[in-house]
Amino acid sequence: MAEILGFDPLKIPPTKERFSHFLRTTPNNQLQEVRIFIIQKLIENKVISGKSIALDSCPIKANVKENNLKTSVKDRFNKNRIPSGDPDAKLGIIVQFPKPFKPKISYFWGYRNHTITDTESELPIEEKTLPANKDEKKQAVPLLKELMSCFNLPIDNVIADANYDTEEILSHIYYKMKAAPVVPRNLRRSTSEQFTVKKDTVLCPAHLEMNRKGITYMQYNCPLHWGRKYSGQYLFCPAHNPKYTNQKGCNFLIRLNPSVRENIGYGTQKFKALYNQRTSAERVYSRLLAITMQNPTVIGLQATENHCTIAHVTVLLVALAAHQLGYKDKIRYVKSFLPKFAGKLFL
Repeated sequence: MAEILGFDPLKIPPTKERFSHFLRTTPNNQLQEVRIFIIQKLIENKVISGKSIALDSCPIKANVKENNLKTSVKDRFNKNRIPSGDPDAKLGIIVQFPKPFKPKISYFWGYRNHTITDTESELPIEEKTLPANKDEKKQAVPLLKELMSCFNLPIDNVIADANYDTEEILSHIYYKMKAAPVVPRNLRRSTSEQFTVKKDTVLCPAHLEMNRKGITYMQYNCPLHWGRKYSGQYLFCPAHNPKYTNQKGCNFLIRLNPSVRENIGYGTQKFKALYNQRTSAERVYSRLLAITMQNPTVIGLQATENHCTIAHVTVLLVALAAHQLGYKDKIRYVKSFLPKFAGKLFL
């Protein structure tokens, strides 16, 4: 094993403290160059096609006592109280669905690894690690731009879950990348409140004429907070809407330009079949986590992003080695590659 890894088998291998120092001091762009080089080789060997890609992210918990629920910590998940064990770690959330349509939200201190996956080969082709408080929706477009600048891929479809359902992301995929966005509607952003639209007049759930603002779009807001028409007539929202006190009333938006969503075939068999490929991203993370990507032993953003990049490089190297050794059906055998196929490297 030492010889395979490039070490002298007759000498003592480097200690883990030396490896931790390497993670803390090595610029991440050096490891990214290695990752990009391997992906280019996989593209040249037609292992990665890039026709269908998927967006996803994975939480990386920092090695701090605040994440250990067995310890007693005051204000454990107070975002203004930065953990002393890792000042770069930020507060993030994990959403799970133990029961259908009933999300369970938990908090953690750490980072998040944002990934783009080639759904056909089930290999990661772009990755970036950021503090956990960085919204994954805001990382989607920069990540897609970085992918397009590094590789010339014939992308036809971009798949993501409903959390990525924003006009900016969908427009970038459809208009800039000339690809099909396969992103279901986010029902949490829809409203069940009853608004009445009559030409350029909108009545709120309390049947009051809403106040209009905006030039390139028609946005209407609460007439009690923002208008003068009903000044002094009401002490509280007649519809008893909690938004009256929580966020200064309701908002309603009418787009003057058509939404990109009108070009998405929601509910079609093609859309459903493509969206089912999103599970490939989950299997990619399963392999990355199998090589401890989610359990770093180091602290700090630079060391953690290097730890994650090395995990991605490992998965890609296994795929490239398996392909070149003639085991083309074993490119995803991350757990069993070393004991079963590493002996071939001595030939």
